Amino acid sequence: MGVRRSLRELPEFSKENSQDKNSSKISGRAFRGSVRCATSIPSLRSGTTNVATTIPNAEKKSRNKANYTKLNQYLNEKDFDENYALLSHYIQLQGTAEAENYKSILLQNGIDVSSLPTQKDFNKQNDIPFPCKDKTKFTFIDLFAGIGGFRLAMQDIGGKCVFSSEWDDAAKQTYFENYGEVPFGDITKPETKALIPEEFDVLCAGFPCQPFSSIGKREGFEHKTQGTLFFHIADILNENKPKAFLLENVPGLLTHNKGKTFETIIDVLKNELHYTVFTKVLNSADYEVPQIRKRLYFVGFREDLKISDFNFPISSDKKVGIGTFLETSATGPSISKHLQESYIFKKDDGHPEIIDEHSNFPVKTLCASYHKIQRITGTFVRGGETGLRLLTVNECKAIQGFPKSFKIPVSRTQMYHQFGNSVAVPTIRVISEKIVKILSARKV
Repeated sequence: MGVRRSLRELPEFSKENSQDKNSSKISGRAFRGSVRCATSIPSLRSGTTNVATTIPNAEKKSRNKANYTKLNQYLNEKDFDENYALLSHYIQLQGTAEAENYKSILLQNGIDVSSLPTQKDFNKQNDIPFPCKDKTKFTFIDLFAGIGGFRLAMQDIGGKCVFSSEWDDAAKQTYFENYGEVPFGDITKPETKALIPEEFDVLCAGFPCQPFSSIGKREGFEHKTQGTLFFHIADILNENKPKAFLLENVPGLLTHNKGKTFETIIDVLKNELHYTVFTKVLNSADYEVPQIRKRLYFVGFREDLKISDFNFPISSDKKVGIGTFLETSATGPSISKHLQESYIFKKDDGHPEIIDEHSNFPVKTLCASYHKIQRITGTFVRGGETGLRLLTVNECKAIQGFPKSFKIPVSRTQMYHQFGNSVAVPTIRVISEKIVKILSARKV
């Protein structure tokens, strides 16, 4: 199709790079409309009872210690691909049209769905803090979901998540603990895409930014495992044609390959997929977030809706400083004495930011490698006898706009990684409010 052809015209996207070694082929074949109706899973779309008993390319599930293995009690030792995701999606969506395909697959795998707990009972039993609201205004899917920053914002304004996808196991554990749902795995696989409900209103995706970031090697589409992931967003937009989308990436995408990468993405979204597209770099510090976090946002509306104007939210007059959120009684983890002396006594230029409870300014961007102290521009807290220490869990939550009640069931190292990779929730919320308001005004 035209989508694939245009993307492959990029200088970096050579024939040698046309396959993701960790997923399905990224050739012209992958973008055919028949990807949803692959012969291996013919009835996922039809809703008939002729559903394959297992999803193709199933990988043996290991009974690890992940928190979502508590779902085993409902699986009765039955092991099939994406069993945790299928079961939890069905529990959270049961009673809705979106749950029917999940229900059919569970039945074909011998799961007695009539014995499963209701959504309310399951969430109560497992103390799920952020379930979907009873009354919703629109539906969305959460791709490259991470720990659910998009989901938290979308649910706050009345959205219902009908599909989530995330490949990282630790992120899946955090996602499950907060939303009661295990995301599906590798979205580059046709069989995973085939599980997306046929209709939904908004596609959300913070597709991996490392190939376009000023921190990384700026490999872009040449990157075999991450730079090509935009192709799969385009595939889903092409197949499902939702009313709108919201994408997030780093500002470096604008200048990658002298701007050609950005131009190609816009060309595909506009001319191949027929969306009206609006883009802007926003700083989360302008939306009551105590962090300088500049990100590039894409907002798109399906062309037939004839939405010709979209104004990104204006900056808030209220600026929030990090000092308000610091935990003064926290004692660690502290950084080494050698590093403390280096950071305290050298000049500020190019060195970490040292903050305390009196700091009335936003911190520098929280990155996924913060815990490794590999970047000299990191943020450290001055705290009494401990000298300098790293940020605490609650401080990281505040920096990204997550509530204190948000659960973190993983290690501190994973926690830093997950928040560093997340979107800033308040920024996503104010953009999403404008998207939904426009769609509601058009009564579509």
